Amino acid sequence: MLGKLVISDSDPWPRSRPDPVMPQNIPIATDLDSLIDAETSGAQLWLRPLALLAGKAATRAIADGLALPLAGGNKAFAAAELLARRRGGFASAVAPLPRLRSWAEKQNAPVKTRLARLLAALSEKRAPWAGLALDRPVIMGILNVTPDSFSDGGSFIDPVRAIAHGRALLGAGADIIDVGGESTRPGAQPISPQQELERVEQVVRELASAGALISIDTRHANVMEGALAAGARIVNDITALSGDPRSPAVAARAKAHVVLMHMQGEPQTMQAAPLYDLASVEIAEYLDGRIAACEVSGVAKSRIVVDPGIGFGKGAAHNFEILARIGLLHGLGCGVLIGVSRKSVVGGLANAPVGERLPGSLAGALHAYNQGVQILRVHDVAETRQAISMAQAIEAGA
Repeated sequence: MLGKLVISDSDPWPRSRPDPVMPQNIPIATDLDSLIDAETSGAQLWLRPLALLAGKAATRAIADGLALPLAGGNKAFAAAELLARRRGGFASAVAPLPRLRSWAEKQNAPVKTRLARLLAALSEKRAPWAGLALDRPVIMGILNVTPDSFSDGGSFIDPVRAIAHGRALLGAGADIIDVGGESTRPGAQPISPQQELERVEQVVRELASAGALISIDTRHANVMEGALAAGARIVNDITALSGDPRSPAVAARAKAHVVLMHMQGEPQTMQAAPLYDLASVEIAEYLDGRIAACEVSGVAKSRIVVDPGIGFGKGAAHNFEILARIGLLHGLGCGVLIGVSRKSVVGGLANAPVGERLPGSLAGALHAYNQGVQILRVHDVAETRQAISMAQAIEAGA
Protein backbone atom coordinates (compact mmCIF):
# COMPACT_ATOMS: atom_id res chain seq x y z
CA MET A 1 0.00 0.00 0.00
CA LEU A 2 1.07 3.56 -0.46
CA GLY A 3 2.05 5.41 2.66
CA LYS A 4 2.17 9.17 3.19
CA LEU A 5 4.74 10.85 0.99
CA VAL A 6 6.26 14.15 2.09
CA ILE A 7 8.69 15.86 -0.25
CA SER A 8 9.69 19.50 -0.25
CA ASP A 9 10.67 21.41 -3.36
CA SER A 10 13.04 24.31 -3.85
CA ASP A 11 14.89 26.05 -6.63
CA PRO A 12 17.64 25.27 -7.43
CA TRP A 13 17.64 21.55 -6.58
CA PRO A 14 19.44 20.53 -3.38
CA ARG A 15 22.43 18.48 -4.51
CA SER A 16 22.33 16.39 -1.35
CA ARG A 17 18.98 14.77 -2.18
CA PRO A 18 19.77 11.14 -3.11
CA ASP A 19 17.06 10.56 -5.72
CA PRO A 20 14.96 13.60 -6.62
CA VAL A 21 12.85 11.88 -9.26
CA MET A 22 11.43 8.64 -7.89
CA PRO A 23 9.00 8.58 -4.96
CA GLN A 24 9.82 6.09 -2.25
CA ASN A 25 6.39 4.44 -2.32
CA ILE A 26 4.19 3.48 -5.26
CA PRO A 27 0.84 1.69 -5.54
CA ILE A 28 0.99 -2.08 -5.39
CA ALA A 29 0.56 -3.67 -8.83
CA THR A 30 -1.96 -6.50 -8.63
CA ASP A 31 -4.45 -8.32 -10.83
CA LEU A 32 -7.99 -7.09 -11.46
CA ASP A 33 -9.66 -9.84 -9.47
CA SER A 34 -7.89 -8.87 -6.25
CA LEU A 35 -7.92 -5.12 -6.84
CA ILE A 36 -11.05 -4.23 -4.93
CA ASP A 37 -12.58 -5.53 -1.76
CA ALA A 38 -15.97 -5.30 -0.10
CA GLU A 39 -15.17 -1.83 1.26
CA THR A 40 -14.17 -0.35 -2.11
CA SER A 41 -16.86 1.88 -3.60
CA GLY A 42 -17.21 2.85 -7.23
CA ALA A 43 -16.28 6.45 -6.42
CA GLN A 44 -12.85 5.27 -5.27
CA LEU A 45 -11.90 3.99 -8.73
CA TRP A 46 -10.00 5.89 -11.44
CA LEU A 47 -8.68 4.91 -14.85
CA ARG A 48 -5.46 6.02 -16.53
CA PRO A 49 -5.39 5.42 -20.31
CA LEU A 50 -2.40 3.36 -21.47
CA ALA A 51 -1.11 1.72 -24.65
CA LEU A 52 -1.59 4.99 -26.50
CA LEU A 53 -1.78 4.97 -30.29
CA ALA A 54 -1.81 7.72 -32.89
CA GLY A 55 -2.43 8.12 -36.60
CA LYS A 56 -3.56 5.17 -38.70
CA ALA A 57 -2.79 2.67 -35.93
CA ALA A 58 -5.27 4.45 -33.65
CA THR A 59 -7.93 4.45 -36.37
CA ARG A 60 -7.49 0.72 -37.01
CA ALA A 61 -7.52 -0.22 -33.32
CA ILE A 62 -10.72 1.76 -32.73
CA ALA A 63 -12.39 0.17 -35.76
CA ASP A 64 -11.41 -3.30 -34.52
CA GLY A 65 -12.84 -2.65 -31.06
CA LEU A 66 -9.43 -2.91 -29.42
CA ALA A 67 -9.11 0.74 -28.42
CA LEU A 68 -11.12 3.86 -27.67
CA PRO A 69 -10.43 7.42 -28.85
CA LEU A 70 -8.65 9.50 -26.22
CA ALA A 71 -10.85 12.49 -25.36
CA GLY A 72 -12.26 12.33 -28.87
CA GLY A 73 -8.94 13.40 -30.38
CA ASN A 74 -6.59 11.76 -32.86
CA LYS A 75 -5.11 9.39 -30.29
CA ALA A 76 -6.47 6.16 -28.86
CA PHE A 77 -5.86 3.99 -25.82
CA ALA A 78 -5.94 0.19 -25.84
CA ALA A 79 -5.35 -0.47 -22.14
CA ALA A 80 -5.81 1.23 -18.80
CA GLU A 81 -4.44 1.30 -15.29
CA LEU A 82 -7.26 0.86 -12.79
CA LEU A 83 -6.48 2.60 -9.49
CA ALA A 84 -8.46 1.85 -6.36
CA ARG A 85 -8.32 3.78 -3.11
CA ARG A 86 -8.29 1.29 -0.25
CA ARG A 87 -7.78 1.46 3.47
CA GLY A 88 -4.19 2.54 4.05
CA GLY A 89 -3.40 3.50 0.48
CA PHE A 90 -3.97 2.50 -3.14
CA ALA A 91 -3.72 -0.52 -5.39
CA SER A 92 -3.50 -0.67 -9.16
CA ALA A 93 -3.82 -3.14 -12.00
CA VAL A 94 -3.19 -2.82 -15.73
CA ALA A 95 -5.34 -4.55 -18.34
CA PRO A 96 -6.20 -4.27 -22.04
CA LEU A 97 -9.65 -2.79 -22.63
CA PRO A 98 -11.40 -6.05 -23.60
CA ARG A 99 -10.20 -7.67 -20.38
CA LEU A 100 -11.19 -4.62 -18.34
CA ARG A 101 -14.67 -4.57 -19.83
CA SER A 102 -15.30 -8.27 -19.28
CA TRP A 103 -14.12 -7.96 -15.68
CA ALA A 104 -16.33 -4.92 -15.11
CA GLU A 105 -19.41 -6.84 -16.22
CA LYS A 106 -18.94 -9.24 -13.29
CA GLN A 107 -18.72 -6.49 -10.65
CA ASN A 108 -21.46 -4.97 -8.52
CA ALA A 109 -23.64 -2.22 -9.98
CA PRO A 110 -21.78 0.79 -8.46
CA VAL A 111 -18.40 -0.44 -9.71
CA LYS A 112 -19.79 -1.34 -13.14
CA THR A 113 -21.48 2.07 -13.46
CA ARG A 114 -18.35 3.93 -12.34
CA LEU A 115 -16.14 2.18 -14.88
CA ALA A 116 -18.64 2.77 -17.69
CA ARG A 117 -18.74 6.47 -16.84
CA LEU A 118 -14.96 6.72 -16.69
CA LEU A 119 -14.52 5.01 -20.06
CA ALA A 120 -17.14 7.31 -21.58
CA ALA A 121 -15.46 10.41 -20.12
CA LEU A 122 -12.03 9.26 -21.30
CA SER A 123 -13.21 8.73 -24.85
CA GLU A 124 -15.88 11.36 -25.56
CA LYS A 125 -15.07 14.22 -27.91
CA ARG A 126 -14.59 17.52 -26.10
CA ALA A 127 -16.74 20.49 -27.04
CA PRO A 128 -14.96 23.62 -28.31
CA TRP A 129 -13.68 25.74 -25.44
CA ALA A 130 -13.53 29.55 -25.67
CA GLY A 131 -14.10 29.13 -29.39
CA LEU A 132 -11.14 26.77 -29.80
CA ALA A 133 -11.39 23.19 -31.00
CA LEU A 134 -9.79 20.80 -28.51
CA ASP A 135 -8.96 18.11 -31.07
CA ARG A 136 -5.69 19.91 -31.81
CA PRO A 137 -3.01 21.33 -29.47
CA VAL A 138 -3.79 24.77 -28.08
CA ILE A 139 -0.90 27.01 -27.03
CA MET A 140 -1.43 29.48 -24.18
CA GLY A 141 1.31 32.09 -24.07
CA ILE A 142 2.33 33.48 -20.66
CA LEU A 143 2.41 37.24 -20.12
CA ASN A 144 3.40 38.25 -16.59
CA VAL A 145 2.76 41.94 -15.90
CA THR A 146 4.58 41.65 -12.58
CA PRO A 147 7.88 42.69 -11.00
CA ASP A 148 8.47 39.37 -9.21
CA SER A 149 7.35 36.35 -11.26
CA PHE A 150 9.89 33.52 -11.11
CA SER A 151 10.74 33.55 -14.83
CA ASP A 152 10.30 37.00 -16.33
CA GLY A 153 9.36 39.18 -13.37
CA GLY A 154 9.89 42.84 -14.20
CA SER A 155 10.42 42.30 -17.92
CA PHE A 156 6.89 43.36 -18.83
CA ILE A 157 5.70 45.47 -15.89
CA ASP A 158 5.55 48.42 -18.28
CA PRO A 159 2.22 48.20 -20.18
CA VAL A 160 3.77 49.21 -23.49
CA ARG A 161 6.35 46.44 -23.29
CA ALA A 162 3.72 43.98 -22.08
CA ILE A 163 1.44 44.74 -25.03
CA ALA A 164 4.35 44.41 -27.45
CA HIS A 165 5.27 41.04 -25.94
CA GLY A 166 1.67 39.89 -26.15
CA ARG A 167 1.64 40.74 -29.85
CA ALA A 168 4.91 38.85 -30.27
CA LEU A 169 3.42 35.78 -28.59
CA LEU A 170 0.49 35.93 -30.99
CA GLY A 171 2.85 36.23 -33.92
CA ALA A 172 4.76 33.19 -32.67
CA GLY A 173 1.61 31.08 -32.73
CA ALA A 174 -0.13 31.50 -29.38
CA ASP A 175 -3.86 30.77 -29.42
CA ILE A 176 -4.42 32.40 -26.01
CA ILE A 177 -2.54 35.09 -24.09
CA ASP A 178 -2.65 34.48 -20.33
CA VAL A 179 -2.20 37.82 -18.57
CA GLY A 180 -1.28 37.83 -14.89
CA GLY A 181 -0.73 40.74 -12.54
CA GLU A 182 0.14 38.92 -9.32
CA SER A 183 3.04 36.54 -8.90
CA THR A 184 2.02 33.25 -7.28
CA ARG A 185 5.45 31.65 -7.32
CA PRO A 186 6.46 29.83 -4.11
CA GLY A 187 6.95 32.39 -1.35
CA ALA A 188 5.37 35.25 -3.30
CA GLN A 189 3.74 38.01 -1.27
CA PRO A 190 0.14 38.91 -2.12
CA ILE A 191 -0.87 42.31 -3.45
CA SER A 192 -4.23 44.08 -3.37
CA PRO A 193 -6.78 43.26 -6.09
CA GLN A 194 -6.82 46.95 -7.01
CA GLN A 195 -3.07 46.99 -7.63
CA GLU A 196 -3.34 43.76 -9.61
CA LEU A 197 -6.12 45.18 -11.80
CA GLU A 198 -4.17 48.37 -12.41
CA ARG A 199 -1.30 46.30 -13.77
CA VAL A 200 -3.34 44.23 -16.22
CA GLU A 201 -6.37 46.26 -17.31
CA GLN A 202 -4.75 48.30 -20.08
CA VAL A 203 -2.83 45.29 -21.36
CA VAL A 204 -5.97 43.16 -21.53
CA ARG A 205 -7.96 45.90 -23.25
CA GLU A 206 -5.32 46.63 -25.90
CA LEU A 207 -4.66 42.98 -26.77
CA ALA A 208 -8.35 42.04 -26.76
CA SER A 209 -9.09 45.02 -29.02
CA ALA A 210 -6.49 43.66 -31.42
CA GLY A 211 -8.43 40.40 -31.61
CA ALA A 212 -6.46 38.30 -29.12
CA LEU A 213 -8.18 35.67 -27.00
CA ILE A 214 -7.25 36.77 -23.48
CA SER A 215 -7.15 34.75 -20.28
CA ILE A 216 -6.87 36.58 -16.96
CA ASP A 217 -4.70 34.75 -14.46
CA THR A 218 -6.17 35.78 -11.11
CA ARG A 219 -7.76 34.49 -7.92
CA HIS A 220 -9.68 37.69 -7.12
CA ALA A 221 -13.26 38.33 -8.22
CA ASN A 222 -12.72 42.10 -8.59
CA VAL A 223 -9.84 41.48 -11.00
CA MET A 224 -11.91 38.95 -12.91
CA GLU A 225 -14.71 41.50 -13.30
CA GLY A 226 -12.40 44.26 -14.47
CA ALA A 227 -10.50 42.07 -16.90
CA LEU A 228 -13.65 40.51 -18.34
CA ALA A 229 -15.09 43.99 -18.82
CA ALA A 230 -11.87 44.95 -20.63
CA GLY A 231 -12.22 42.06 -23.07
CA ALA A 232 -10.86 38.90 -21.42
CA ARG A 233 -12.91 35.77 -22.11
CA ILE A 234 -11.16 33.22 -19.90
CA VAL A 235 -10.55 33.14 -16.14
CA ASN A 236 -7.51 31.12 -15.07
CA ASP A 237 -7.69 30.69 -11.28
CA ILE A 238 -5.06 28.89 -9.20
CA THR A 239 -7.72 28.35 -6.50
CA ALA A 240 -10.24 26.72 -8.89
CA LEU A 241 -12.73 29.55 -8.18
CA SER A 242 -12.63 28.78 -4.46
CA GLY A 243 -10.33 31.57 -3.21
CA ASP A 244 -12.90 34.36 -3.45
CA PRO A 245 -16.56 33.61 -2.63
CA ARG A 246 -17.73 35.87 -5.47
CA SER A 247 -15.63 34.22 -8.17
CA PRO A 248 -18.06 31.49 -9.33
CA ALA A 249 -20.89 34.01 -9.69
CA VAL A 250 -18.64 36.43 -11.59
CA ALA A 251 -17.56 33.72 -14.03
CA ALA A 252 -21.11 32.43 -14.45
CA ARG A 253 -22.63 35.88 -15.02
CA ALA A 254 -20.03 36.73 -17.67
CA LYS A 255 -20.34 33.29 -19.28
CA ALA A 256 -16.56 33.13 -19.03
CA HIS A 257 -14.60 30.02 -19.80
CA VAL A 258 -12.51 28.95 -16.82
CA VAL A 259 -9.40 27.03 -15.87
CA LEU A 260 -9.74 25.27 -12.53
CA MET A 261 -6.30 24.62 -11.06
CA HIS A 262 -5.31 22.53 -8.06
CA MET A 263 -3.10 24.06 -5.39
CA GLN A 264 -2.33 22.67 -1.96
CA GLY A 265 -1.97 25.54 0.52
CA GLU A 266 -1.10 29.16 -0.29
CA PRO A 267 1.74 30.52 -2.47
CA GLN A 268 3.64 31.82 0.56
CA THR A 269 3.86 28.41 2.23
CA MET A 270 2.76 25.77 -0.29
CA GLN A 271 6.22 24.28 -0.77
CA ALA A 272 7.01 23.89 2.94
CA ALA A 273 5.94 20.24 3.24
CA PRO A 274 3.36 19.14 0.64
CA LEU A 275 1.67 15.92 1.64
CA TYR A 276 -0.25 13.37 -0.47
CA ASP A 277 -1.12 9.70 -0.44
CA LEU A 278 -1.10 9.63 -4.25
CA ALA A 279 -1.06 13.09 -5.80
CA SER A 280 -2.58 12.26 -9.19
CA VAL A 281 -5.69 10.65 -7.73
CA GLU A 282 -6.16 13.22 -4.97
CA ILE A 283 -5.93 16.03 -7.52
CA ALA A 284 -8.48 14.30 -9.75
CA GLU A 285 -10.80 13.93 -6.77
CA TYR A 286 -10.40 17.59 -5.83
CA LEU A 287 -10.99 18.85 -9.36
CA ASP A 288 -14.01 16.58 -9.72
CA GLY A 289 -15.49 18.29 -6.66
CA ARG A 290 -14.68 21.75 -7.96
CA ILE A 291 -16.29 21.03 -11.32
CA ALA A 292 -19.47 19.96 -9.53
CA ALA A 293 -19.43 23.05 -7.31
CA CYS A 294 -18.93 25.37 -10.28
CA GLU A 295 -21.78 23.73 -12.16
CA VAL A 296 -24.05 24.39 -9.18
CA SER A 297 -22.94 28.05 -9.35
CA GLY A 298 -23.92 28.27 -13.01
CA VAL A 299 -20.62 27.60 -14.78
CA ALA A 300 -21.38 25.01 -17.45
CA LYS A 301 -19.03 22.03 -17.58
CA SER A 302 -18.42 22.72 -21.27
CA ARG A 303 -16.77 25.99 -20.19
CA ILE A 304 -14.33 24.29 -17.82
CA VAL A 305 -10.82 22.92 -18.32
CA VAL A 306 -8.68 21.57 -15.50
CA ASP A 307 -5.04 22.06 -14.53
CA PRO A 308 -3.25 19.86 -11.93
CA GLY A 309 -1.07 22.79 -10.89
CA ILE A 310 2.45 21.48 -11.38
CA GLY A 311 4.67 23.03 -8.71
CA PHE A 312 1.81 24.47 -6.66
CA GLY A 313 2.01 22.66 -3.34
CA LYS A 314 3.87 19.68 -4.80
CA GLY A 315 7.34 18.31 -4.32
CA ALA A 316 9.39 16.99 -7.22
CA ALA A 317 8.26 13.37 -6.88
CA HIS A 318 4.63 14.51 -6.71
CA ASN A 319 5.08 16.52 -9.91
CA PHE A 320 6.61 13.61 -11.80
CA GLU A 321 3.94 11.19 -10.60
CA ILE A 322 1.23 13.64 -11.68
CA LEU A 323 2.83 14.03 -15.12
CA ALA A 324 3.21 10.27 -15.48
CA ARG A 325 -0.50 9.79 -14.74
CA ILE A 326 -1.77 12.97 -16.39
CA GLY A 327 -4.13 10.94 -18.58
CA LEU A 328 -6.13 10.23 -15.43
CA LEU A 329 -7.59 13.74 -15.68
CA HIS A 330 -9.32 12.95 -18.97
CA GLY A 331 -11.71 10.94 -16.82
CA LEU A 332 -13.16 14.23 -15.57
CA GLY A 333 -14.71 14.81 -19.00
CA CYS A 334 -13.11 18.24 -19.47
CA GLY A 335 -10.21 19.60 -21.42
CA VAL A 336 -6.84 19.43 -19.64
CA LEU A 337 -4.23 22.19 -19.36
CA ILE A 338 -0.62 21.71 -18.29
CA GLY A 339 1.94 24.32 -17.30
CA VAL A 340 5.47 22.96 -16.89
CA SER A 341 7.33 25.74 -18.66
CA ARG A 342 10.55 26.86 -16.91
CA LYS A 343 9.39 25.61 -13.50
CA SER A 344 11.70 24.23 -10.83
CA VAL A 345 10.56 20.70 -11.67
CA VAL A 346 12.49 21.24 -14.91
CA GLY A 347 15.49 23.09 -13.52
CA GLY A 348 15.93 20.76 -10.57
CA LEU A 349 17.07 17.85 -12.71
CA ALA A 350 20.31 19.62 -13.68
CA ASN A 351 20.46 22.66 -11.42
CA ALA A 352 19.51 24.70 -14.48
CA PRO A 353 18.69 28.38 -13.92
CA VAL A 354 15.41 29.69 -15.30
CA GLY A 355 16.94 30.87 -18.57
CA GLU A 356 18.32 27.40 -19.36
CA ARG A 357 15.15 25.34 -18.99
CA LEU A 358 13.86 25.27 -22.55
CA PRO A 359 14.89 21.65 -23.34
CA GLY A 360 13.17 20.28 -20.24
CA SER A 361 10.15 22.51 -20.79
CA LEU A 362 9.76 21.16 -24.33
CA ALA A 363 10.11 17.59 -23.07
CA GLY A 364 7.30 18.22 -20.59
CA ALA A 365 5.11 19.78 -23.27
CA LEU A 366 5.69 16.90 -25.67
CA HIS A 367 4.90 14.35 -22.96
CA ALA A 368 1.66 16.16 -22.18
CA TYR A 369 0.75 16.31 -25.88
CA ASN A 370 1.45 12.59 -26.25
CA GLN A 371 -0.91 11.95 -23.33
CA GLY A 372 -3.73 13.82 -25.05
CA VAL A 373 -3.45 17.07 -23.07
CA GLN A 374 -5.20 19.73 -25.10
CA ILE A 375 -3.77 23.03 -23.77
CA LEU A 376 -0.11 23.83 -23.11
CA ARG A 377 0.70 26.94 -21.06
CA VAL A 378 4.20 28.07 -22.05
CA HIS A 379 6.67 30.95 -22.16
CA ASP A 380 8.40 29.82 -25.36
CA VAL A 381 5.57 29.76 -27.87
CA ALA A 382 7.44 29.41 -31.18
CA GLU A 383 9.68 26.64 -29.87
CA THR A 384 6.76 24.71 -28.40
CA ARG A 385 4.71 25.11 -31.59
CA GLN A 386 7.62 23.76 -33.64
CA ALA A 387 8.12 20.78 -31.34
CA ILE A 388 4.42 19.89 -31.43
CA SER A 389 4.28 20.28 -35.22
CA MET A 390 7.20 17.85 -35.50
CA ALA A 391 5.44 15.34 -33.24
CA GLN A 392 2.26 15.62 -35.33
CA ALA A 393 4.16 15.10 -38.57
CA ILE A 394 5.80 11.96 -37.17
CA GLU A 395 2.42 10.59 -36.10
CA ALA A 396 0.95 11.24 -39.53
CA GLY A 397 3.83 9.42 -41.21
CA ALA A 398 2.94 5.98 -39.84
